[in-house]
Amino acid sequence: MRNSTCGLQPSLATTVALPVIYSFLFIAGSFGNILTAWVFSRQASTKRTQYIYLVNLVTANLLVCSTMPFLAGYFAKGNEWTYGSEVCRVAYHLGTIVMHVCMYVTITMLCTIALSQYATLKKNNDTQYSQTVTKNLYRNVLQKFRQPKFAKYFCIFIWLVVLCITVAAITYDARARREQIFHTCYNMKVEIGEYTSKIAASFATACFFLSFLTVLLSYYSLSRHLSKIQKNTHIGQKHLIYKTVKRNILVIQIILTVCFLPYHIFRPIFYVLLPEDDCSRINYLVEIKNFLTCLCVSRCSIDPVITFLLDKTFKKSLYSLCKKSTPEHHQRRADIFTEETPPI
Repeated sequence: MRNSTCGLQPSLATTVALPVIYSFLFIAGSFGNILTAWVFSRQASTKRTQYIYLVNLVTANLLVCSTMPFLAGYFAKGNEWTYGSEVCRVAYHLGTIVMHVCMYVTITMLCTIALSQYATLKKNNDTQYSQTVTKNLYRNVLQKFRQPKFAKYFCIFIWLVVLCITVAAITYDARARREQIFHTCYNMKVEIGEYTSKIAASFATACFFLSFLTVLLSYYSLSRHLSKIQKNTHIGQKHLIYKTVKRNILVIQIILTVCFLPYHIFRPIFYVLLPEDDCSRINYLVEIKNFLTCLCVSRCSIDPVITFLLDKTFKKSLYSLCKKSTPEHHQRRADIFTEETPPI
């Protein structure tokens, strides 16, 4: 493998800062997502499409959070563990592999939520909007994202793909460990990967940019339509939903841009810039990659905060549960989890 003779020497930023950050994100993310799941389970209807996507998003967030202790341990002690040790295998399998796979589940769910929110508007649209979006596109694609049955099957398909990828990656890694020997767990193979892992990373990067452009196109199309109807008609109560959905899609776009875009821009550049013999430069590039990965993971911890700040329905439901209100009041709150104003 290229650069296999170069030993990685992590700096204090890797051995101290990253474990501290991951530990903090684990506590904050676990608490926030468990609280979010509790509110959804008590207040939202399981038959609503948006609820299905959000539950799967929270599930993916919790799985990513569960990998953070392993990542913290790997960066803190990975340079001391032997490559063939059980603790190294557990940290790599349950940390790096599961974290990356579930990270792309969250990206997929964010894109799906944006499409679902965008498709929601068709339900309340007028003839003018029907001219903006191709009818065949809506009938064949967009409306599917509003159907609970499709949402369930789609999420099941995503998790089956995740399971297959995870099992294949762990099996391949276990076989590769028999052929190559490294002194430490924190090494070139894990941090840079071989040909197969680079191909997988390239495919994942392409999938991210597809999701990114899909959300961007949805926001652009919605903005254009909202601008037209603002010029031609008065925005009444019926059209307030446009602004809410536009805001929600914008928030998803910002999350993808701030948390995920830097990593996916740097990842192909990372492989191009890797030198043949400059170990110091390799260490520097690897640490940049690891901090950008941490930025991606941080989204799972800030997502509940964004939901609480932007979604009034979620906030009111949380307050009502904390005050131990009556069952009738709970049911009334559950009824306001509508498709028209779904949470982030």
